Amino acid sequence: MTNKTAMTMRRLAFCALPLSLVSSLATAPARAQDATVPAQIQSQTQTQASFSEAQIEQFVAPIALYPDPLLTQILMASTYPLEVVEAARWSRDNSTVNGPALQDAMQAQSWDPSVKALTAVPQTLEMMSDKLDWTQQLGDAFLAQQQDVLNAVQKLRAEAQAAGNLRSTPQQVVTTAPAPDGVAASAVQQPIVIEPVNPNVYYVPVYDPAVAYGAWDYPAYPPFYWSPPGFVASNVVSFATGVAVGAAIWGGCNWWNHSVIINVNRYNIFNHTNIDITNNTWVHNPAHRHDVPYPNARVAQRFDRANEAAARDALRDRANAQHDYFFKGLNNAEHGGVSSDRADTERADAFRRTEGNARDAERRIAPALPDRRDGAYGRDGGDRASESATPERREFAPRNDAGRRFMRSRVQTFRPERRAMGGRGVHGRGGGHHRL
Repeated sequence: MTNKTAMTMRRLAFCALPLSLVSSLATAPARAQDATVPAQIQSQTQTQASFSEAQIEQFVAPIALYPDPLLTQILMASTYPLEVVEAARWSRDNSTVNGPALQDAMQAQSWDPSVKALTAVPQTLEMMSDKLDWTQQLGDAFLAQQQDVLNAVQKLRAEAQAAGNLRSTPQQVVTTAPAPDGVAASAVQQPIVIEPVNPNVYYVPVYDPAVAYGAWDYPAYPPFYWSPPGFVASNVVSFATGVAVGAAIWGGCNWWNHSVIINVNRYNIFNHTNIDITNNTWVHNPAHRHDVPYPNARVAQRFDRANEAAARDALRDRANAQHDYFFKGLNNAEHGGVSSDRADTERADAFRRTEGNARDAERRIAPALPDRRDGAYGRDGGDRASESATPERREFAPRNDAGRRFMRSRVQTFRPERRAMGGRGVHGRGGGHHRL
């Protein structure tokens, strides 16, 4: 009975083996697939780092009802968050500087022109600095998904208009952008355009995004509400006190092409420049990004390379400037204004003449000197020459003082540390002394 039981158990084990193998083979690919899914998701996240529609609308909601020039100025400046903070601090410390004095003051700052422009609207800079995380996310989204950002602005404007909260007022004019040639205006929704009544005076809208657009579509992504300290709202969309900006605000938007444009005339006036920007289209300058990373790999690849090239150019220019300054001072001091090429030539000629004279003197002196062996001099620096000095050597000294003095002066030229020791000319090296 026992043998039969053992036999039965072995048969069951034998039958179960193929089943276990099949199960293992079936689950192995599933495990491998499960293991690769997180890696694929992680790789895609690192490569794209894209924002969802809900996130982008959350980012633009606090500024979507701003006039177009101010809105685009904020979008450009948000790509340089560190300079925004610096400019906001400067504005707080220099709140009385405005008008032409502000234009002059900005020439001394190294910020990007889009950031300098916002110093004319300190309320906006203060909001961007207070909400720094939002500023950086807005800039990152704008660099990676510019069309999505501009589309989100139009969507929210349409919602605010439908809710009765976006219309023309004494502070701003609300219209639609005419369709370009070849596009039927009735076939697509025309973009909503917001412009200040006076392009030199801006009234910044103040509103709660959770109310201005009607019911908010994304409860998981609520937008923030910010208002200037002490401000009291009188309507769903109110306006802060107008500020005279002059030519400071030079941004704009081509809604049909989803591009941010530049009013070159206003740009040149405020920045004291005379540039001609190709196609009037704004382009991000990575040199003003500083150490803030680009979370989107595609954006990072595009702008980090440009930033490296700009850094190399700046380093080369700095090195050239230092080189010119150094040699200019050297030429003035040693050559009385002689050009560097001429000075170099004269130094080379003088060196060759010195070497030639030295070799001639050595040829004249060498036949009169006896051969010297290593044993002729003690390591303590004393002269242990053979006492049987030849008459030629004794007779040479008085007749060739000029040659000896020349050789001694030549050594002094190249070994300025020569000094007298014990009545003999010696040169210290490595702790020992060697006779010249």
